Amino acid sequence: MNKIVDYYFAPQSPWTYLGHARFAAMAAAANATVRVLPADFGKVFAVSGGLPLGKRAPQRQAYRLQELARFRDVLKLPLQIQPRYFPVAGDDAGRLIVAVDLHDGAAAAMRLSAAVFAAVWVQQRDIADVQTLAELLAECGLPPERLAQSREAAAAQRYDANAQAAIDAGIFGAPSYVVDGEIFWGQDRLDFVERKLNSN
Repeated sequence: MNKIVDYYFAPQSPWTYLGHARFAAMAAAANATVRVLPADFGKVFAVSGGLPLGKRAPQRQAYRLQELARFRDVLKLPLQIQPRYFPVAGDDAGRLIVAVDLHDGAAAAMRLSAAVFAAVWVQQRDIADVQTLAELLAECGLPPERLAQSREAAAAQRYDANAQAAIDAGIFGAPSYVVDGEIFWGQDRLDFVERKLNSN
């Protein structure tokens, strides 16, 4: 029986960007079904005790930059450590990913998610800007009306529901991958995700 992965992430998360292509490839290789679940981690942190980046201790903020550079170099991925548009609100991008998932399916939502991550961490574009989101849709070959649909109740409700589902599942950070009720937090746990996907 093929596995299902609940994929929780924040659209502006560098760690999600660093793992996204590897995760997509391993899920495809395992013929797993991915449920694409962008969420407002501000709501998750309010329950889990997490802190937004700007409120973390200076030592933690400095170490984060070192870790980003390490993973960038080891994974050989392009990454601007301190991009022009970060911190940035991810809610509009998250709702757009939801709208694409609702109308075009998970594969299209995964493709758009990859474009959103790259926009922040490689291209230094502002994903809180409506023009940027419209451009990303076009670049992914997706219908422009998804932007308007991302502001409709269905997308907003699903986006809010994703945060509540994350809370209910015990999620506390992004990205998180849930397989058979087991949580794997962070792109550095993808080896364990792959083992789980290939287990009986």
